Amino acid sequence: MTNPATILAQSGRPDRIQGSPVNPPIVLSSTYRNSGTEPGNIYARWDTETWNPFEETLAALEGSAFPALVHSSGMAAITTALHAAPPGKIVAPRHAYHASLVVAREMAEREGGQVVTVDIADTDEVVAALPGASAVLIESPTNPMLELADIPTIAAAAHDAGALVIVDNTFATPLGQQPLAMGADIVVHSATKYLAGHSDVILGAVLAATEDLHTRMWNYRTHTGAVAGPMETWLALRGMRTLSLRFERITANAAELAKRLSDHPLVEAVAHPSLPSHPHRERASKGCGVVTLRPKGGREAADRLVEATRLWLPATSLGGVESSLERRRRFVDEAPTVPEDLLRLSCGIEDIEDLWDDLDQALRHAVAGLQ
Repeated sequence: MTNPATILAQSGRPDRIQGSPVNPPIVLSSTYRNSGTEPGNIYARWDTETWNPFEETLAALEGSAFPALVHSSGMAAITTALHAAPPGKIVAPRHAYHASLVVAREMAEREGGQVVTVDIADTDEVVAALPGASAVLIESPTNPMLELADIPTIAAAAHDAGALVIVDNTFATPLGQQPLAMGADIVVHSATKYLAGHSDVILGAVLAATEDLHTRMWNYRTHTGAVAGPMETWLALRGMRTLSLRFERITANAAELAKRLSDHPLVEAVAHPSLPSHPHRERASKGCGVVTLRPKGGREAADRLVEATRLWLPATSLGGVESSLERRRRFVDEAPTVPEDLLRLSCGIEDIEDLWDDLDQALRHAVAGLQ
């Protein structure tokens, strides 16, 4: 199987024997009968058969020769990935998921290193920061500014500098891009988002390009106990079965809304990789479900717009079947270079006209009330 839609529907199923179930079972056991003289599972912090179907399916999607390693959360996964690199300088995007930067800085400071933030879309700036680096962390598109990195060029330069390349592929998903094929050493997912896809699971995963990295991250996950529960992993696999359908609808909705918003008289600015106005459109993955919007009227209008929506859910996180939005700078620890009035829209699978009508009426309410 090589087609992602087929992998998602078929991978990780039980063997096709008479009377076998269609779905893998959920095994709720912390330990296993094991005499120590025969192969098999021993303890569920080390491995469990409920993880395996999810890990195999994600590995097939990302083109990895080694199973994914499921984690208790996306942050647990990014922490494992960062610890796979030697101590030292970490090059990271100036705009990225804030908690990832917090963990990177805490780890670097504790180990005597540092985090150097760059405009990840400026390849020359990234390459100039690489000498002496132990790792480079890439988000593309970035959260929340939707900047796009030249992953192959950065990966090649990072390897020349002796740095490990870690790509957070949460926004793009394996349907949009496969970073391992672009030169990445490690791929990270917050499976909470598009992979599980229903806003009901907290989960993360990492994948490695080499057996050494896979083993190193397996050891770190096992020894720190950053492991996922069987129920969450099973739910994530069930959600992932429909990823190709959901992502197709979500990215189509996002592209159409971005196009319409760019022509709206009450919009100051809109960003999406599909728009001709995006400065690095040629680097875009195959679809993006996030749109950023800045209404006329600034921060106050942005807050009023969020409160005026009826379908769009005011909430953090993204990647669910429901559309949501939030003003990112409402979090005091968001990067100060993110505009105060920037709204991050996570598009869902609803009817496009219903989503548009709700945004349009909310924009008119938000801006008209300030005039």
